[in-house]
Amino acid sequence: MRVLLTAFGAGLMVLAAGIGLSLANPETGGNALKPVSAFSEITDESERSAAIFTEAGKVIQHPRCLNCHPAGNRPTQGEDRHPHIPLVLRGAGGFGEVGMQCPTCHQRANVDLAGVPGHPLWHLAPIEMAWQGKSLGEICVQIKDPERNGGMSLEDLIHHMSEDSLVGWGWNPGKGRSPAPGTQEQFGALIKAWVETGAACPDL
Repeated sequence: MRVLLTAFGAGLMVLAAGIGLSLANPETGGNALKPVSAFSEITDESERSAAIFTEAGKVIQHPRCLNCHPAGNRPTQGEDRHPHIPLVLRGAGGFGEVGMQCPTCHQRANVDLAGVPGHPLWHLAPIEMAWQGKSLGEICVQIKDPERNGGMSLEDLIHHMSEDSLVGWGWNPGKGRSPAPGTQEQFGALIKAWVETGAACPDL
């Protein structure tokens, strides 16, 4: 029985990988982030803050982030954010339903041979942190709300964006997937500057 289950799990990994890789279209250019200094000429602090968040939004609205922040109970995958194949659902804590939990296929690290991404804490963001289908302005307002951001303060957000290793996976997504723009360090610097300039949001 154990051998059959292992084979079944491996088969699912290959199936998911094959579909994910066939639809992937990794970006080859325009994948940079402007540094914080690029916004220094904006004299109005609120406008500068909103402009900085808009730049950070290149990461927030990238498929590597949006795929794990779905509006429903099913994750998406690929550059086109198609529904996850095979069918999996959010489940308790975002780790999937019993019998089809994230670690069934997603291991502690990327498995490039099979094209399956991995991380020790692989799971969906809470439904309160859903970003798909929202404008960047709406996401900005949401991301500042402790009731919709996992109870984080603005200082917590800086730490989360700058140092969290699951967030950092977005820049090391493995074969067949485009990385998020820039680097996690650059992204974290933008978030820090955004907070320090008043955490203003782009228009909704």
